[in-house]
Amino acid sequence: MTDWNALVERLRAGEATAGVIGLGYVGLPLALGLVKGGLCVTGFDTDPAKVEALARGESYIAYIPPERVAAAVREGRFGATGNMARLAEPDAILICVPTPLATGREPDLSFVEATARALAAVLRPGQLVVLESTTYPGTTREVLRPILESGGLACGKDFLLAYSPEREDPGNSKYHTGNIPKVVGADDEVARAAACALYARVTGEVVPVSSTAVAEAAKILENTYRAVNIALVNELKLVFDRMGVNVWEVIRAAATKPFGFQAFWPGPGFGGHCIPIDPFYLTWRARQIGVHTRFIELAGEINERMHDYVVERLEAALRERGVPLLGAKVLVLGVAYKADVSDLRESPAIDIMEILAERGALVSYHDPHVPCFGQLRGHDLALESVPLTGEALAGADAALIVTDHSGVDYDLVVQHAPLVVDTRDATREVREGRERIARA
Repeated sequence: MTDWNALVERLRAGEATAGVIGLGYVGLPLALGLVKGGLCVTGFDTDPAKVEALARGESYIAYIPPERVAAAVREGRFGATGNMARLAEPDAILICVPTPLATGREPDLSFVEATARALAAVLRPGQLVVLESTTYPGTTREVLRPILESGGLACGKDFLLAYSPEREDPGNSKYHTGNIPKVVGADDEVARAAACALYARVTGEVVPVSSTAVAEAAKILENTYRAVNIALVNELKLVFDRMGVNVWEVIRAAATKPFGFQAFWPGPGFGGHCIPIDPFYLTWRARQIGVHTRFIELAGEINERMHDYVVERLEAALRERGVPLLGAKVLVLGVAYKADVSDLRESPAIDIMEILAERGALVSYHDPHVPCFGQLRGHDLALESVPLTGEALAGADAALIVTDHSGVDYDLVVQHAPLVVDTRDATREVREGRERIARA
């Protein structure tokens, strides 16, 4: 009989070991947070380049200092491996693998399922398993648990299972792994106590909930809330632009109300690993139980329509200057999905650039965080970032601001580009040459 109280006490004391599967934007910060909390951590990843970089004490995520990785490795508290057989070693195993959408907008749980199968082959009695990947309510209980039990061990008796949604916000200097409250859900009290003890080593506030499904639903709610509100302001942008009203000024004015209003900002469509994907996990699950989520699906349609709207606004602004889109030189400024990060996942810039190329524009880009396009799922963009110079700007027919990186000199952009189409209000502080700026 497993002594679960002993495991809980070891987790509380920081004397247990942990393994983190998936060392990307979620897994690596979490692993380092566990190290800071006193645990010895082994990271697992199928990408040899990541494993080798971490072994050298290097960081491949811009906002994680390499010194932090190097110190953890040097102290012997962190190491990375691609050997999944070693998953039998840690006391607690945290799964942080991608959960993308398949081509039909249904959940793609292949990474979770493959990880679960690898884990089931070596799972030993006495381990705690926690899923962090964002997914629909019921995944931990209905998908992950049966696969783990296929190895012959019983959940609740031989191993513990919990769910705790990741809440990483890449590039956010104010909120990080150590100060974001951690929601923890489990379907039995022992697993909940163990998972809470684990995460208490990482963050100052742990929020226990009654089940894995509640914790899964909480994460889906967070990002669906954001998706719906972003869709609202994007639709208002279309309306206010037609009225000749600056939507960003409207939102800033409304945001002065100290209650009853939260500011959301329009843009060229949303990106990243959460907002464009998570609501569709919920709509898919809802359809399985006979519910049609019309409001959420409409939000998705509005936000996806923004890509075409941006291209249409650019084309109209060029036409006013006597330049057809066919053959026009368009310099895209910013291709990451949000400001000051290098993450390209679901970035609206990718679709916008592909639409421009399909319509005959000559597209180039500048992004200080993305020197070149790597392998992207479903996309083939063989481009490298060009230096942002007065000559490059003057040689373009238009500069299209898609991502508002803080390191870009927007005065320089407006000074030299014959036309600037701004989808982010990045040029709001520019005073000279505003006649060359068009909003989109």
